[in-house]
Amino acid sequence: MKYLVLIPDGMADEKIEELGQRTPMEVAKKPTMDMLAKTATVGTVSNVPIGMVPESDTANMAILSFDPKIYSKGRSPLEAVSMGIEMKPDETAYRCNVVTLSEDEENYDDKIILDHSADEITTAEANELIKALEAKLGTDYRRFYTGVSYRHCLIWKNGNDKYDFMRPHDILGKRIGEYLPKAENGGKEFYDLMRESYNILNHHPVNEARRARGLKPANSAWLWSPGKKPQLPNFREKWGLNAAVISAVDLIKGIGLCAGMRSIDVEGATGNVHTNYEGKANAAIEAFKSGHDFVYIHVEAPDECGHRAELENKILSVELIDKKILKPVYEYLAASGEDFRVMILPDHPTPIRLRTHTIHPVPFLIYDSVKISNGVENFSEESAANKGFYVKDGYTLMELLKK
Repeated sequence: MKYLVLIPDGMADEKIEELGQRTPMEVAKKPTMDMLAKTATVGTVSNVPIGMVPESDTANMAILSFDPKIYSKGRSPLEAVSMGIEMKPDETAYRCNVVTLSEDEENYDDKIILDHSADEITTAEANELIKALEAKLGTDYRRFYTGVSYRHCLIWKNGNDKYDFMRPHDILGKRIGEYLPKAENGGKEFYDLMRESYNILNHHPVNEARRARGLKPANSAWLWSPGKKPQLPNFREKWGLNAAVISAVDLIKGIGLCAGMRSIDVEGATGNVHTNYEGKANAAIEAFKSGHDFVYIHVEAPDECGHRAELENKILSVELIDKKILKPVYEYLAASGEDFRVMILPDHPTPIRLRTHTIHPVPFLIYDSVKISNGVENFSEESAANKGFYVKDGYTLMELLKK
């Protein structure tokens, strides 16, 4: 038996007036997804436990069968693992976004956060900015590391791993002052670093060149999601499956690596709508051919479009996932002569209206090549909810998939 799990990150949404009170999932042309849904087990699932922040680390851990209440230590250390950073027990990892802040205000606290991704800055450009931060702010106890696009890492010896930072994508368009780390809460060092980063980055040659091209500058660091070195159970030992993970996002790669899965890099995989969909499909097919029983494909594009309130691109991303990833991998599995199952679900919703994640249940389908179920015509939030099959804890989905 082969298993394909496809995660269109943040695909679930709300009904939108502009779409005739339909969601992007309902509007998107996704013939393969809908075909599978007709004979699949369909329902809804809560991947994020009540009381936890609806982040992708928590949700994807759950989908891979790891109870977030036990194993979630923050996303940054997982990203550090993917980046090859060897964390020591006394070190804390922090996500270090390079973001776009407004420039007219003299006081740093009065600035407005315009874009959490700085127009999805390229990794090559961001690398120059991270090197500048390391040169000016790096010490023998804190170091900056380049990740992908706007997503980077800060490792801090004896750093506070409990500080409650604000997520930058939750405050787009707002004055940052009330959301910055506070001295009275033990956040002075974090605040000072973020403020100084603006002075270092705002007129950096990379940002001046971006302005000249009509792009937003990545003119400040934003710290969040601290955590210590993570430990997860071995996925193969738990489920008896030789597993691989395919993602452009260090966070998802890190979860896979910590669980003993093979992480497959795909050239041109960006984490946004302009990614190498075909490359991910080919990588999945090759993984199955090489003996992997379980392939986990994560696609960030719908989530990024949700954060950026790009409605047309969110619909497009779902259509491209269906056409360029799901269709060819399904056709390969169907022609292989071996029984297989396909599970498809977003990890969490990322509604266009809110531009951030929510904790609401998401639709899922489990297709079995030899077992016909009474599914739905159009795989969507509403059709899945109407089936009346609700899985309370996302970390139990693997039991349902393997049953």
